[in-house]
Amino acid sequence: MLKCCVRCVSILRITAVAVVFLVAAGCGSRSRYVPVSGTVRVNGQPYKDAVVTFQPMATSTNSNPGRGSSAYTDESGRFVLRTDDGDNGAAIGKHRIRIATKVADRVAYDPEKGSPDSGPAGPKLNPDPIPRSWNAESDKEFDVPPGGTDQANFEIVGQR
Repeated sequence: MLKCCVRCVSILRITAVAVVFLVAAGCGSRSRYVPVSGTVRVNGQPYKDAVVTFQPMATSTNSNPGRGSSAYTDESGRFVLRTDDGDNGAAIGKHRIRIATKVADRVAYDPEKGSPDSGPAGPKLNPDPIPRSWNAESDKEFDVPPGGTDQANFEIVGQR
């Protein structure tokens, strides 16, 4: 009987040590997210319904810096980032920034350039005020500090 109890205690100790190592390993591999918010202004005015995305950039010491984060701006141009799996905030470190007009509001036809597929032109629409240099061709960066920030503010000069 005593032999069985000693064996059970040994198994419990080994299991406890294994759980501690697994938890520690898992915690080290998960990115840490911190709160990030700010505003988007286009031509000096708050911009409603912009899509703001932050994509963490890999470094030589961290090839997998974490998930990207995104948000829509409200009527005052304010946004609060969330990851695609629902965590609040963004990973700490340098990010590639993209800001674009919400997909449903994008302009598909510019009368000066024609339609992208050379198909028939639709009605004349206002051009997107956010230049491509802020979205499809963005080289903009933002460094998320360890404590997070509420000052991720972007001033965009666009088409008028």
